[in-house]
Amino acid sequence: MNTRILKAACAAALAIASASAFATAKVTYIDTDKMSDVPRHHSDLENMKYVFNEHLNKLSEQLPAGQVLNIEFLDIDLAGEEFPRVAVRDIRVMKGQADWPRMHFRYSVEQDGKVIESGEKKIQNPAYQQSINMYDRDLYGYEKQMLDDWFRKDLLHKR
Repeated sequence: MNTRILKAACAAALAIASASAFATAKVTYIDTDKMSDVPRHHSDLENMKYVFNEHLNKLSEQLPAGQVLNIEFLDIDLAGEEFPRVAVRDIRVMKGQADWPRMHFRYSVEQDGKVIESGEKKIQNPAYQQSINMYDRDLYGYEKQMLDDWFRKDLLHKR
């Protein structure tokens, strides 16, 4: 019995130590009530935040170990337009016209508590339905692709 506890404790300590070696992302949303186009229902808004947080954490794994990506979303305008249908569920329609995704955010990358890169960015994709999207079946796939493109160009400095 004691060896099981010892093994479990060692495994937990190893997992914690290895997790801290990876780069991470800290994501905040500044005043979502004033953002251009985010879900209006609390549960949908929390789901959107979860999807973006997870995606940015996954992207940050490409940064060197120990770096932290900080992002403050100032405005989000999701692809398409949301049409209220019933009290609990809205429908988002993508027309491919003037409904392209847009994001405005501040970001910084920290290493050992020091900012090594920072900026404020406005990204958008007017041709969101004509471009290749590896997330075309995902919720918020157009926004994920836009974040990938920004991350690759601005933080990884790749074209």
